[in-house]
Amino acid sequence: MQFSSLSDSSIKRSFAEAVVEGLAPDRGLYFPDEIPVLPEEFWLSSEDLNPWDFGVEMLAPYTDGCIDKDALREILKEVLNFPLPLQEIEDGVFSLELFHGPTSAFKDVGARFLSRVLSRISDKRLTILVATSGDTGSAVAQGFLDVENIDVVILYPSGRISHIQEQQLTTAGKNIVALEVEGSFDQCQTMVKTAFLDSSLQAARPLSSANSINIARWMPQSIYYAWATYQLGKPAVFSVPSGNFGNIAAGLLAAKMGMPVAGFVAATNA
Repeated sequence: MQFSSLSDSSIKRSFAEAVVEGLAPDRGLYFPDEIPVLPEEFWLSSEDLNPWDFGVEMLAPYTDGCIDKDALREILKEVLNFPLPLQEIEDGVFSLELFHGPTSAFKDVGARFLSRVLSRISDKRLTILVATSGDTGSAVAQGFLDVENIDVVILYPSGRISHIQEQQLTTAGKNIVALEVEGSFDQCQTMVKTAFLDSSLQAARPLSSANSINIARWMPQSIYYAWATYQLGKPAVFSVPSGNFGNIAAGLLAAKMGMPVAGFVAATNA
């Protein structure tokens, strides 16, 4: 499948190219040219399934031509090797627990998937640039630790992340480097985007992103919406804590692919 820049649809890339580039040359985000629709019986199956069973069918159309189904299943079984239980809090209200991964962040799913994909599709050494306000950096540091041919540089705003998150970022070592920036998260993100568009820097040291601008970071998060629907056995209203809306975008993608849903609530701090 081809992926186009949302700012200029004439800029097209394969899945592998879009993942490695992270951001389109015009600063646009890559998005799939087509969204396949899966039948309702897939989402509400009565079979005994695992999260990766959903992931293979949901992501295979996008990775086609770059990663075959067998390899995709292998990746997803490694990525989703922790529970994603749906717990009832009170009558009719449930919580999908996404904190059972290595850093207790929902972003463990996307970061781990991206690291495994990049290690398979890239034939040259890459540097991953990441701006973080906390949990992204922790998940990326853990997800990419010891991954061959990939270095990670994490930018985080001074004094604006928790002590635990800072410890997770700065103590990984090996191929992970964390840089404390005197500024805001938005300034960190601007620095990352500017670096991506520096052609001389890209030529000297190929760069990619692990922020939610990367399709291989946010798209696999659609899997746990499908997994929640399967566990519940009926359409749900998803209330999603939202920052830059990458997580809820994954849920909307699942809905566009045919997942039965009763609605979405974007819960913000604003």
